[in-house]
Amino acid sequence: MGFDLQLLETALKTGRKYRYLPFSLHVFDSVASTNQTLWELLAQGAEQGCVVIATQQTAGRGQWGRQWSSPIGGLYVSVAIAPKLEATNCYHLTLASAWGIAAQLREYGISVGIKWPNDLVLNGRKLGGILTETKVNQGQITQAVIGVGINWANPVPETGINLELWQASENSRPISSLEMLTSTVLIGIESGIECLFQEGITILLSRYLELLINIGDQVHVNNLAGTVIGVTPQGNLRVNLEAYDTKGLITPEIYVEPGTISLGYQKSSV
Repeated sequence: MGFDLQLLETALKTGRKYRYLPFSLHVFDSVASTNQTLWELLAQGAEQGCVVIATQQTAGRGQWGRQWSSPIGGLYVSVAIAPKLEATNCYHLTLASAWGIAAQLREYGISVGIKWPNDLVLNGRKLGGILTETKVNQGQITQAVIGVGINWANPVPETGINLELWQASENSRPISSLEMLTSTVLIGIESGIECLFQEGITILLSRYLELLINIGDQVHVNNLAGTVIGVTPQGNLRVNLEAYDTKGLITPEIYVEPGTISLGYQKSSV
């Protein structure tokens, strides 16, 4: 599947509201990992705004060391930024990217939501995910790579969904090409980062929570039942536990770190 770089550049020129990142585009048919390729470019002197795009990854990475299946037909893109953030706030970048991408897709009538902490969902199934990697010096993030995978026209597992099939089922094609999807994702990342650094984490988090699909979900933490009530600025899940003491039922709020519990997906009925 060929990728039209000129079409992408045109879409970016017409669609961008901000110029927060000086995009420098590098397109590959196939790479082991767009994040890995981008780190290599950064080691060679590439700067903030460097972008690596591929339509296939042979060794894609997901969160917590998991493999990310990346067959031909999907979108796999990584963006470099120099965020100047405290290392303890690294999840701000993931929250910003998730909100920004989801918000941009929703502008095209695609009802994307966010599944905590870093997945994009459509009709209850996984449309894409985000992997943020950082380099830290003396407690400060000096470089970060934000990697995004979106199911476009690639095969997906039972709990996944690709955008082309969804658009066909809706008899509507607001995203008309892989290049347009790429532009939408890049603009989404840029708008999310712009919101984080111009308006602050409080505003960003409120926007993230508006698109979070997990509010009210029932979960179990250490064999105790609880209800999801939000997310902290550090990216932890806020859960009210239904616990008991000598006086009866109490609902202490606890914070659950990403990777500690899984919130699951719907399975396809088709």
